[in-house]
Amino acid sequence: MNSSVRGTPNRLVHETSPYLKQHAYNPVDWHPWGDVALAAARAQDRPIFLSIGYSACHWCHVMERESFENAAIAAAMNERFINIKVDREERPDLDQIYMTAVQLMTGRGGWPMSVFLTPDMQPFFGGTYWPPEPRMGMPGFHQVLLKVSEAWRDRQSDVRHSAHELTAAVRELAAGPPGRAELSDRLIQQSMQKLISIADRRYGGFGGAPKFPHAMDLRVLLRAWQRFGDEEALAVCRLTLDRMAQGGLYDQLGGGFHRYSTDERWLAPHFEKMLYDNALLTPVYLEAFQSTGDVEYARIARETLDYVLREMQRPNGGFYSTQDADSEGEEGKFFVWTEAEIDAVLDAGDAPAFKAAYDVTPRGNWEGRTILNRPRPWAELTSLLNLPPAELAAALTRCRAKLLDTRSARVHPGRDEKILTSWNGMMISALAQGAQVLNEPRYAVAAQAAADFLHGALCTGGARLQHAFKDGQARINGFLDDYACLIDGLVDLYQATFASRQLEWAVELAEVMCTLFSDDAGGGFFYTPSDHESLITRNKENHDGSTPSGNSMAATALLRLGRLCGRADFEIRAQATLEILAGVLVQSPTAGGQALLALDFFLGPTREMALIAGDSAAEVADVLRAIHRRFLPNKVIALRPPGAADAAISPVLQPLLQGRPTRGGAATLYICEHGRCGLPAAGVEQIARALG
Repeated sequence: MNSSVRGTPNRLVHETSPYLKQHAYNPVDWHPWGDVALAAARAQDRPIFLSIGYSACHWCHVMERESFENAAIAAAMNERFINIKVDREERPDLDQIYMTAVQLMTGRGGWPMSVFLTPDMQPFFGGTYWPPEPRMGMPGFHQVLLKVSEAWRDRQSDVRHSAHELTAAVRELAAGPPGRAELSDRLIQQSMQKLISIADRRYGGFGGAPKFPHAMDLRVLLRAWQRFGDEEALAVCRLTLDRMAQGGLYDQLGGGFHRYSTDERWLAPHFEKMLYDNALLTPVYLEAFQSTGDVEYARIARETLDYVLREMQRPNGGFYSTQDADSEGEEGKFFVWTEAEIDAVLDAGDAPAFKAAYDVTPRGNWEGRTILNRPRPWAELTSLLNLPPAELAAALTRCRAKLLDTRSARVHPGRDEKILTSWNGMMISALAQGAQVLNEPRYAVAAQAAADFLHGALCTGGARLQHAFKDGQARINGFLDDYACLIDGLVDLYQATFASRQLEWAVELAEVMCTLFSDDAGGGFFYTPSDHESLITRNKENHDGSTPSGNSMAATALLRLGRLCGRADFEIRAQATLEILAGVLVQSPTAGGQALLALDFFLGPTREMALIAGDSAAEVADVLRAIHRRFLPNKVIALRPPGAADAAISPVLQPLLQGRPTRGGAATLYICEHGRCGLPAAGVEQIARALG
């Protein structure tokens, strides 16, 4: 990454995005995306070179170092193109549109994304990383620049025609699949069968290297196991969770997950850490703990949340976006060890046990160094070392603490400290779930602080959200997933704190979302609001990828909020959105993990729980623990405080809580299923029996 000041800064020096600032002293005459750059392209009749990446992207740093810092290449760029640099995390709307174009042109995508556009923003040629000169079967970037420039000069009409055709194809894909499909559990079953068929039965995960976590798909498997009684679904999920947590994908010292594994056995990760990966993986481990009772899953969830609070939390609430893969110019340097480094830190009595447990050898397991991982089962390890389990566990805990303390003195990877509303919404949800399942109130406190920060810094009058915050500035109109993820996070936060203001804000956001984003003609939601800047198309995000699609999250959030607040209008919109997403699932059963989670909730049975507090606060706490230790994914729960009169209940909660008294002063639980209520259960024992 380029962080030193040299030469004259370009326009990016005035931006807040850390990724754009990394390029502020390139010799390239970079523009940020905006009217100035687009007007210059039109006035000079020059094609646009659009480069899209993000701060934690290793190959983005490589292309900057090799090409954008190269004086000859920069001169060619400046002479022949209007050059625009975009942070994909700030402008996911642009990233979606032009990634679709690159995938249509090349059959693959990724970052850095490099796209050539006509002055009216239509793409005509693109790719990802190019080396500065030809090598390994790839053309050199300098060569590409010259060829594209010559084509624009000599065959501009042909280029514009190709751009027009490609733009038409992008618009067709942006509109989403035509038609709707029936909502049935057959879609969940088909996805389960597909995931089982492509599962790696040795190392876990799906397919070969590189391997990504697939957090949403793992949650689908847990629901399929529960819905259909399919033990194979649970086995695939557990194997994957176990192997990921034992491998180098998981930070064995500091907690939290890296982006993905470069090999099939989860050993060698791409070392960047993303807020969203850890927000999405935490609920999987929490649900696996509820499903199986395996405390190892609870440990991983707790350590992951603790990592986020330690290293990714803003002082006054809110969570940063990413940590780089690189430090001191080397990928992974912060995280890997030599045997000599470990021997220098650990006591001589503890070191052999740690090295046996975490795969530390003189030769190392990655480029001469060691990525800490746990290849041996616990029983095998205790037998090998001839140590009692409790004694070994205590020794390893001591060793990890010492090594983490030593590691903290190293040069840390760079951190992208912008706050993104959508990713914060996901982390609020994860923390709130952690507070409930692990009985850890501090996670709810952190989630509440983040929500308060978003409300104060990224929410303007009328519940309009902004997308990003950095250096005291909130920027860019919120996108669909900003609203949907935050609404969903607020639903979970309410269920962790029972502060009704969370739901009141969620309802305001949902009403704004439905007004600004709904596609009343085609169904579902557009990704951008109705008053967004004019781009070559208005995208509808329907496929779940590394993060949930906006439409999948909108369906999820509206279903859960609708059930809690008795808002049938929210549920109707969610159902219509799911019918559109079902068309995607019919074509590709593994393209919609979050959509399937929403569908499972929609199909039910979904329990609407009204807990009426009695005379004993301890009894209420016992009831909540009884609820949270069970795997009950399709539930919502509201709490009526002790002695609260009907008139004192928030209007958003009156449909579920009003007119429901306690029985004999004991904590009383009313369980309903979409309009049909059973008899109330009073006291911990009765409630436990009612839960099953």
